[in-house]
Amino acid sequence: MESVGRESAKDNALFFTCSLIDYIARKTKNTRVEVVNALGKKNLAKIYDLSDVYHSDNIERVSDDFIREARIKMGNYDNVTACKYAIPSYWDIGKVYKRLIKAVAEREKIEIIDALLKVYNSFVSSKIDDYNSSMYYENPSYLLECYWENKLI
Repeated sequence: MESVGRESAKDNALFFTCSLIDYIARKTKNTRVEVVNALGKKNLAKIYDLSDVYHSDNIERVSDDFIREARIKMGNYDNVTACKYAIPSYWDIGKVYKRLIKAVAEREKIEIIDALLKVYNSFVSSKIDDYNSSMYYENPSYLLECYWENKLI
C-alpha cells in the first residue's frame, strides 16, 4: 500500500473524507449522519477515491460542489455554536472518525465506505458530535468498544 508521510494513502483518503463530511455538516448546519446519508455511497466513494485531488483544492469550493450535487439543504443543527468549550476543528473530528471507521472495517472485514456508513449511522456518531461531551477526545479503543456494545460503557 502506498504511503505518504506517516500514514498510508488510503488512511489519508479516509481522514480527508471524514473531515470534509464534518466541514459540510458545519457549513449546512446538519448532523454528520444527515450529510453522510445525503451524499450517499456513490459520492462518498468518489470523495474517498479522489481525495488526493480534492485535498489539493480549496475545501470551501469542494464542499460547495458536493452540497450542490447532493442537494443538501440548510438545517438547524449547530454543535459549534452550542459548544461551551474549545471547539475541535473539522480536521480533529475527521481524525476521530477515521480511526473508528478503519477499526470497524478491519474487524468486520468490510469495505471502508460500508464501515463509514455504519459508523455515522450508529449512536456513537451523535455522541462524538456533541462537543460538550468528552466523546470526541476519548481513547479510540473506548470509542470502538462503545460502538460494538451499542452503548456507552
